[in-house]
Amino acid sequence: MILDGKKIRNRLLEDYKRQIREENLKLTLAILLVGDNKESMVYINNKLKYCDYVGIKTKFIKLDSNILEDEVINIIEDLNNDDSITGIILQSPVPKHINFENCIRKIDYKKDVDGFTKDSLFSLVYNKNGLRPCTPKGIIKLLEEYNISLKGKKVCIIGRGNIVGKPLIFEFLNKDATVIILHSKSINIKEETLKADIVVACAGVPNLVTSDMIKDNAIVIDVGITVVDDKIHGDVDFEKVKQKASYITPNPGGVGPMTIAMIIENIINAGRMK
Repeated sequence: MILDGKKIRNRLLEDYKRQIREENLKLTLAILLVGDNKESMVYINNKLKYCDYVGIKTKFIKLDSNILEDEVINIIEDLNNDDSITGIILQSPVPKHINFENCIRKIDYKKDVDGFTKDSLFSLVYNKNGLRPCTPKGIIKLLEEYNISLKGKKVCIIGRGNIVGKPLIFEFLNKDATVIILHSKSINIKEETLKADIVVACAGVPNLVTSDMIKDNAIVIDVGITVVDDKIHGDVDFEKVKQKASYITPNPGGVGPMTIAMIIENIINAGRMK
């Protein structure tokens, strides 16, 4: 069965739109883009589109690629102090002369709708209410929407990135799953994935997960995105793996739409925290 992130996103958006209207929430998202990354603009345009749809105002701030890191931080601090701004996103990647981690560390945790600050990660690790990282949160939400129980499931996560892999460990642990994290230095990856009830691929390596790496009726979540010759490639060999998997996400159309939905949900929750 296909885990249809678009369908779930669209249903969630209708619910978010209703919540914003009924609670009369006044919400504004500020998005900062440094430079002219075309792929980043695709993601930003989606955020602008869906924010507008549910009734969230947006403030798009495009910055020159030569801007100094201190200047970016000054803009972030101004947005922190602006009561009209509910959430702040610094779009990645940023130019090499800017330290992304230094900049996001300056975002007020109450406006950190990407869920990247240490306070947001604290809420994830200790399973408390807070603005959690959106892609891991979206993966769990997608599985829940299909009534897939995670309790006792063995999960293999391939990829240990700060945005998906690492926070996803705690999302699954908080749902009582048993988690193994695999990465570029891991040995016998196939041996581990064949034991897994759920395999999550977030390494950014096209077609990394093949059908001989999963057991029959496993659940497969494809997060990684690589663009080759203007075509999107996931981390999973979708056409062959789907013949063995009980559930699988398409890519695109699986995890990506859920990430957008969780950004919207975080903005709403940030507005309620004010």
